[in-house]
Amino acid sequence: MDAETWHGPHRLGRWGEQTAERLLVGKGWRVIARNHRFGRREIDLIVVRDGVLAFVEVKTRAGEGFGAPADAVTALKRREIEAVATHFLARRPESWTGVRFDVVSIIRDPDSDDVRVEHIEDAWRPGWP
Repeated sequence: MDAETWHGPHRLGRWGEQTAERLLVGKGWRVIARNHRFGRREIDLIVVRDGVLAFVEVKTRAGEGFGAPADAVTALKRREIEAVATHFLARRPESWTGVRFDVVSIIRDPDSDDVRVEHIEDAWRPGWP
């Protein structure tokens, strides 16, 4: 990917979501929704494998100057994702064998174009009843 592609957080974020999707599909997950919205809140990817539904937040950084990407999934962000997940589940009353929240953390070294991707499965448990 050329340097022009990396300018701006939206392009980098979109690239990160595509990278995460390829990773998950390669692990056998099937994408059932991308950028699913409820109001102004959004979940990057919703995937399913073997009856398990995963809501996936993707965090991408160009370098490590702002800390680990997964650290950006704050308590507030988790609550927002949980609200969108609740909305999604209310409209998809299928029986899932499990529901979980994952994070895909991506760091692209701007000097070398090296990419590190980490899939954090079951990254947090919501405070649902």
